[in-house]
Amino acid sequence: MLGLRELLDLVIMTLALGFIFMSSIRQPRTEYSVLTPLQRFDWDNFIFAMIVTAPAIILHELAHKFLALAFGLQALFHASYWGLGIGVFLRIINSPFIFFVPGYVSIQGGTALQSAMTAVIGPLMNLALFAGAHFILTRKKTLTQKQAMILYLTKQINLFLFIFNMLPIPPFDGSKFFYSLFQAF
Repeated sequence: MLGLRELLDLVIMTLALGFIFMSSIRQPRTEYSVLTPLQRFDWDNFIFAMIVTAPAIILHELAHKFLALAFGLQALFHASYWGLGIGVFLRIINSPFIFFVPGYVSIQGGTALQSAMTAVIGPLMNLALFAGAHFILTRKKTLTQKQAMILYLTKQINLFLFIFNMLPIPPFDGSKFFYSLFQAF
């Protein structure tokens, strides 16, 4: 159900996310890693940042796509090259804040109620990922430090994405959801 172009966009978005967050989302350090010389490009943090950030954004966008497809609508995932470029630029200049738009799903057709449902499903996916990470963190006592850190960061990122995307301000999903819901009723 994903075309070659969409798969390429997912890979590019994932790599960009790893680069954007590799200096702020770092994996737990060991005694050995403190003794090793610092590298200009830290592959371990790059991969760790991708593991933590990419699922939240990819699953959010794919939820939009697959619900739209389930309604029989046309839906196509796109990496936002301008949005990712802004994030990469801010990372390169070591900006104290990061703002970017990683990707979006273009959906064609549908009723107002279908539009409301496809808009809200992405943030609901983030809420489900938050709840799942929270559940595992509070129930499972035998997590490694790295697993606990991944789950904690997953929980925080997905809560942020849920709240941020539900703001009723264009172009966020919340504005599309509330506007379409208002139209439907």
